[in-house]
Amino acid sequence: MISTLLFSAGVMLAAQGHAADETEAWLPTDSAIRAPAAGIALPQTIANLSLTKSGEASNGGRAVDNYAQYLSEDGAVQATLYVYMPTYADAALAAYMTDKAIIERFGTKTRRTAYASVAVAGQTGRAIRAIYDDAADGALTTAAGFVHVGRWVVKLRVTGPTERRAEVVAGLDGMLAALQVDDVAQLRPVAPASFSACPSTDSTDARLTPAAPGDAAAPPDVRIPRDGRDKLCVRDKVVTADGSFDMLQQADNADGPIIVPVDDSGTVLAFDPAQDASGYRLSIHMVGQTDLYGTYDKVPSPTQVAAIIDGKDPQTAQASAVAAYAANGDVTVSHLPRAGR
Repeated sequence: MISTLLFSAGVMLAAQGHAADETEAWLPTDSAIRAPAAGIALPQTIANLSLTKSGEASNGGRAVDNYAQYLSEDGAVQATLYVYMPTYADAALAAYMTDKAIIERFGTKTRRTAYASVAVAGQTGRAIRAIYDDAADGALTTAAGFVHVGRWVVKLRVTGPTERRAEVVAGLDGMLAALQVDDVAQLRPVAPASFSACPSTDSTDARLTPAAPGDAAAPPDVRIPRDGRDKLCVRDKVVTADGSFDMLQQADNADGPIIVPVDDSGTVLAFDPAQDASGYRLSIHMVGQTDLYGTYDKVPSPTQVAAIIDGKDPQTAQASAVAAYAANGDVTVSHLPRAGR
């Protein structure tokens, strides 16, 4: 998905070398594993789970997309801690997209039996806790937790056989209770997101004006309250080759930014009102990277957005600039030559 859009950017970033060569993804201690850039740690043994391996899920060498895997002694109950830096960080959206992915993976018989804010690191309402029963036609129980810490999102996943449901739940609750955060002031309040309908009456196509060289100086800060702190509504449904996605906006701001969450790892399309109010600027946010494009004369139609996600939109064949994020928060913006030059 959207691989065509990201190909040229990926080649450019690879040529730059690692943005954070001196940053370690994980630093183990005698009793814990620690992600130093994020200031987050978890014990190596929690409930009946023990750390078995850790590494980087993607963006190797940049320490912005990290995982640590835990297993029960017999391997039947599995857990993963993800600590990653999406450039559009929102724990409520991460929970919502993971919820969607769990149902798609394990089937419609899967029942979400818990979905609420809970405490973490002694702070109330700083995590979302979700439990799913009867997954995989009743064979599995799976559970998830979500935390937003500064620039980072923490995702916890625990899965095991239904007959060992108590161990799965204990594993998640133990991980949430044991999660250590260096600076608790960086913990964001978070609540599960729910979306009303606010359908758009305009479904005609928009026209993209490519950014001129040097226009994209820095990634935009998408001006939508995050982590479930405001009411969002579904403007349109986008149907692609790989499924459907929601075009979201603030319920009380029809002329504000539009976002389209694409997956459960932080990929988000954003259409921000241009500073001169002449249209909407497109940016695509991922883990450790934002691709910057030109400006549409209005919000693109659902068909156009689907073509962007599928990599079939000729107007967005290549980004005008790419912002690469290091684990320490530094941002490097590189401008790309236009196709055909």
